[in-house]
Amino acid sequence: MPYTLYLLTACQAFMFICNSMLITVSALIGLELATNKALATLPLAIQFMAIMVISIPASLAMGIWGRKAGFLIAGIVGITGACLALFAIYQQSFMVFCMATFCFGAFSAFGNYYRFTAPEIVPEEKKSVAISWVMAGGVVAAFIGPNLATWSQHLLKVSIYAGAFVIAIAVYLASMATVSLMKLPAPVRNNRQPYSGRSITAIAAQPVFIVAVLCATIGYGVMNLLMTATPLAMHHHHMDLRDTAFVIQWHVVAMFAPSFITGHLIKRFGIRSILLSGAILCCLCVATNLTGQSIWHFWLALILLGVGWNFLFVGGTTLLTEAYQAQEKSRTQAMNDFIVFSTVSVTALSSGTIQHHFGWIAVNFSVLPFLILISMCIIFLRGATNRVHDSS
Repeated sequence: MPYTLYLLTACQAFMFICNSMLITVSALIGLELATNKALATLPLAIQFMAIMVISIPASLAMGIWGRKAGFLIAGIVGITGACLALFAIYQQSFMVFCMATFCFGAFSAFGNYYRFTAPEIVPEEKKSVAISWVMAGGVVAAFIGPNLATWSQHLLKVSIYAGAFVIAIAVYLASMATVSLMKLPAPVRNNRQPYSGRSITAIAAQPVFIVAVLCATIGYGVMNLLMTATPLAMHHHHMDLRDTAFVIQWHVVAMFAPSFITGHLIKRFGIRSILLSGAILCCLCVATNLTGQSIWHFWLALILLGVGWNFLFVGGTTLLTEAYQAQEKSRTQAMNDFIVFSTVSVTALSSGTIQHHFGWIAVNFSVLPFLILISMCIIFLRGATNRVHDSS
C-alpha cells in the first residue's frame, strides 16, 4: 500500500477525534446555552446541514483544484470554527456556537472525501480494502476524542466544555501538516476541459447507485438519530460526562474497528450480505435500548449501532464506486454525500426534539420503520446488485 494511504488514515483519525469530542459535548453545550431546551441538538444538526450544503461545492472544487488544496482549505475552516466555539462559550451565545458547528461541518464535508481518495491511489482489486483501511482511522479517534473531552474539562476555567476546542485547534493543525505530505493524483479535468461524462440523472438511475445511496443514507441517518440523543438520554438518567464519554468512546470504536476487516468480509461474503447484516445489527441496537436504560444498555446498544453503521456505510461507499467513471466521480460523490447528509442533518435536529417531547423510547421506535425499509430494499434490490462484483 502507498504511504499516502496511511496519511489519509491519519487524517481520518484527526477528523473523527474532533467529531467524537463534538458528539460528546455539543448537545450538552446546546442544552446549556439554548433558551429552548428542545433545540439542544440544533448545533449538531447545523453541523450536518453544513456537510450537506458544502459537500457538492467541496467535491466540485477538488475536481478542479485537486484533493490536497481542498483538504488544506478545510483545515483553515476547522480552526475558524474552534475559535468561534471558544468565543461562543465565553459570551454564552447559542447563535455563535451554531456558527462554529457550521464550520466543523464544512471541514467534515471536505474530510469525508478521504474515503473516496483512497481508491484513487491503489489498484482496482484493492479498492474495498483501501476504503476500509482509511475508515479504520476512526479507531484512534474512539480512544482519543471522548477522553480528550473529559481530560480538557479543567483546561479553561470559563466552562468544562471550552478546553475541547483548544484541543480541536491543535488537531486541525496536525491534519493540515499531514495533508501537506501527501502525494495525490492531479484533477481529472480543469476549467478549460469540457465535462465528458454522463448526466447526473443517468448516473442516479442505475440500480447500483440507488442501492449504495439508500444504504449509506438510512444507515447514517438511523445511527445519527440514536447517537445524538444518547448523551441527552444519559443526562436525563443523571449520568455524568465521564459516563457519556465512555459510551461514545466505545461507540466510535465499534464504528471504525470493523474497518480493518470489512473490506475482506465484502470480498469473502459479498456486499449484499454485509449490507443486510448492518441493518440487522441496527435493529438489535434498538431492541437493546428498549430493554433498559442503564449505562451497560447504552454501551451495548451503541456498540451494535456502530458496527451496523460500519457495514452499511463502508458497503455503500464501496458499491458507489461501481456507479461512475473517473470523469464522473466529482458529481456522483457530491450527489451521494448531499443526499446522505441532508438526511443526517434532519435526524440530528429531530433527535433532540423527539427526546425532549416524547422521550428515549419514542426515539428508538421512530427508527424502526426505516430499518425495516432498508432491509426490504436490500433484499428486493438483490437481483439488481448481482451484476456488481462483490469483490470490488
